[in-house]
Amino acid sequence: MSEAVRTTCPYCGVGCGVLASVDADGAARVAGDPAHASNRGRLCVKGSALGDTVGMEGRLLHPLLREADGVVRRAGWDEAIQRVADGFSRVVAEHGPDAVAFYVSGQLLTEDYYVVNKLAKGYLGTANIDTNSRLCMSSAVAGHKRAFGEDVVPGCYEDLEQAELVVLVGSNTAWCHPVLFQRVTQARDGRDGPRVVVIDPRFTATCEGADLHLPIRPGTDVRLFNGLLSFLFRHGVIDPAFIDAHTEGFDAALAAAEAEAGDPAQVAQQCGLQAADVVAFYRLFARHEKVVTLFSQGVNQSSSGTDKVNAIINCHLATARIGRPGMGPFSITGQPNAMGGREVGGLANMLAAHMELGEPAHRDIVQAFWQSPRMADKPGLKAVELFDAVGEGRIKALWIMATNPAVSLPEADKVRAALARCELVVCSDIVERTDTNAFAHVLLPALGWGEKDGTVTSSERRISRQRPFLPVPGEARADWRVVCEVARRMGFERGFEFGNPHEIFVEHAQLTTFRNREPAADGVPAAYRRLHLGSLARLDRRAYDTLAPVQWPVTEAGEGTPRLFSDGRFSHAHGRARFVATASRPPVHAVDREYPLVLNTGRIRDQWHTMTRTARSPRLNGHIGEPFIDMHPHDALRCGVREGTLARVSSRWGAMVGRVRHGGGILAGQVFVPIHWSDQFASDARVGGVVNPAVDPVSGEPEFKHTPVRVEPFAVRWYGFALARQALPASALSYWTLIRGDRFLRYELAHRERPADCDAWAKGWLGADETGADWLAFEDRETGVYRAVHLRDGRIESCLFLAAQPHLPSRQWLSSLFARERLDEADRLALLSGEPPGGGGDPGPVVCSCFGVGRNTILEAIRANDMDLPAQITAELRAGGNCGSCIPELRRLIAETRAVTAA
Repeated sequence: MSEAVRTTCPYCGVGCGVLASVDADGAARVAGDPAHASNRGRLCVKGSALGDTVGMEGRLLHPLLREADGVVRRAGWDEAIQRVADGFSRVVAEHGPDAVAFYVSGQLLTEDYYVVNKLAKGYLGTANIDTNSRLCMSSAVAGHKRAFGEDVVPGCYEDLEQAELVVLVGSNTAWCHPVLFQRVTQARDGRDGPRVVVIDPRFTATCEGADLHLPIRPGTDVRLFNGLLSFLFRHGVIDPAFIDAHTEGFDAALAAAEAEAGDPAQVAQQCGLQAADVVAFYRLFARHEKVVTLFSQGVNQSSSGTDKVNAIINCHLATARIGRPGMGPFSITGQPNAMGGREVGGLANMLAAHMELGEPAHRDIVQAFWQSPRMADKPGLKAVELFDAVGEGRIKALWIMATNPAVSLPEADKVRAALARCELVVCSDIVERTDTNAFAHVLLPALGWGEKDGTVTSSERRISRQRPFLPVPGEARADWRVVCEVARRMGFERGFEFGNPHEIFVEHAQLTTFRNREPAADGVPAAYRRLHLGSLARLDRRAYDTLAPVQWPVTEAGEGTPRLFSDGRFSHAHGRARFVATASRPPVHAVDREYPLVLNTGRIRDQWHTMTRTARSPRLNGHIGEPFIDMHPHDALRCGVREGTLARVSSRWGAMVGRVRHGGGILAGQVFVPIHWSDQFASDARVGGVVNPAVDPVSGEPEFKHTPVRVEPFAVRWYGFALARQALPASALSYWTLIRGDRFLRYELAHRERPADCDAWAKGWLGADETGADWLAFEDRETGVYRAVHLRDGRIESCLFLAAQPHLPSRQWLSSLFARERLDEADRLALLSGEPPGGGGDPGPVVCSCFGVGRNTILEAIRANDMDLPAQITAELRAGGNCGSCIPELRRLIAETRAVTAA
């Protein structure tokens, strides 16, 4: 086995350290890095499964060009780069720099982000460069800038453990940031651990074990926190000395809060909450000085997201609960380098090093440092309006890097139409087939995790190295290198001579110190920025290669800074923080008789974004393998749909199909659909096509949490599933979902027409017509049940189960048969029933993905050993013993078992 390399996980913004190596068989091995302060050796299930995702199947390994007739052919790098450079140069010459655009990603390393931002804003002269971080974190960015004068997260992860109260707002932390959730949970186990309040319309895994859950009506967060500000003032909890010395705008913010939210009972009614619960939350906040309010997409992804952020920050400023251990507002980011991208100006309204496009002095600083020929002088187009401009023909050349906007953006069908009419679409990616890459004229193979070399910045401002430990596959290249080569081909010989990521990082670090905190004529710094990398601007190559994780600002002595604003000085020119007066306003689109339900979207535990990586891992597909529509049973009854059947969710902007489920955590009037599925993994499950295109007027972040929809049956004649060693031609079926297992592919199926001859159809579809194969089949025409198994030399090749209703055999035991070289007689006899011999041995649906422990196994252990704590299950089965993200589900199973026993 190779020596372990210290690197960083490429998933969420926690920024966990990873020890990665390659064993003697060439397989990647990963473990948590105990020396990394963010995770202290822990990894969530996605991080633990990173080794499953680095194979070459489906990788884009060579540049591809699409010709005018639609034919795609392999090309050399020289030709591909020249095609991009010539295309962008032509468009700029004919239509000006604002006719080109870049859409990049929080998956890029800081060095990649830096050079593409430099090319766009400092050399081409356009600010039309935006990032998919616009879809998740831009409201937090805008709120920080309004309050603090800079996009700064004040605290650190240790504050979550040192707090007396942790308020989780719009964050299913247990599933989306499991390592942080476990840090909070472990702190709670101690005698002085924090109390936890969860504010979320859904009862999620995060709510299990919380001291208080507020199932807030979607879109009413501003009113709830305005009510909190009023309550704190009326009960004398504010800090007048801090307000007077270090802030401005308090009176206006308080007046706005008092005007609409002075009465907790009215706040409760308008937020859809119990008055006693609202008062309980307000009292908890008032009584505990050390309060951390951690917020995420439930706050940000709203047409009033920026105001929600500022309403939260107002409460912390009013009580001086900021800049000290165990307290502060805390934005937890969704992507591994969302913050690094913001540091180098990855958003369309920002400049590098936290400077502002709208400030002439800032533009002069950046241009002087870059010595660039021109500088963009106005903000560019934000993500949604950028693709609107593509569709309208105003943007004629577009370069997309490491993201999949044809799936992830709202009104995604409109995005597809825009890409289809764009003159030049360039895509840099690690996989060849995505919904977006289908529209590319030039496809450029990028490096993936395990091959990249550079830095990322986590949610707590911690810069960590992402180091390569795998060989570069095929002709893949680093994104920064490709951008630099294109820039030189466009005639920009100076400014892009970088030979390695170290040189780029040092230039980025130098820019953070350039004319930073220099006194102006009036004594106030012209560009006072907390983003200051100090001694990192002098790193040599060896020091960069061995760089240990460090939080900015970095001193000249190389020391990091865990917390900011402890000195009471903020980044506005006058050094004060600003209260922002916020007033509640409803979501842009209200429900009505035609679309009576509110659609909420988000992540599930074991998948990531559009699944181009996580879908490769069998263990990550075991927990939830199919797109679903979570809704209240009363709503399902009114809509004429049943749990387990298929339904269509429709809005004014599009539709998708998924499986109805009653997760038990959603209130009547709302539905939840996960964001992950694309056309690569399901027939019609892109929820982005359903989401409305309304955005926050300040941040430009879309309203993913509130789209009016209706739900109606998706009528089919049969349901089924198939397991096969080879890919099957599912596209002609009315509904299908593809799930990768261990040595097999699983298809969930449904169709509007039943085959006239099931046996003939099944043999043809499964490819079982060849001689020398065993074919076992059973059909009951009266009940509509059909089952078939294809074996070769005693080994199972595929199986198919169909029924008129969605009640089908368990997939788990059947899946286990694909690991066997030969089946014994008992298994062969049991195959068509879909149950193991003797009716036992079926572990049930996966609950703990880390160790592959199923629901039935856990229930049997609970009953047999009279368990009442998750720790007992962990001791017996290991479930919950790694990342801990299944612990809430273990608690639920214990509760369900006890309820049945008591009945």
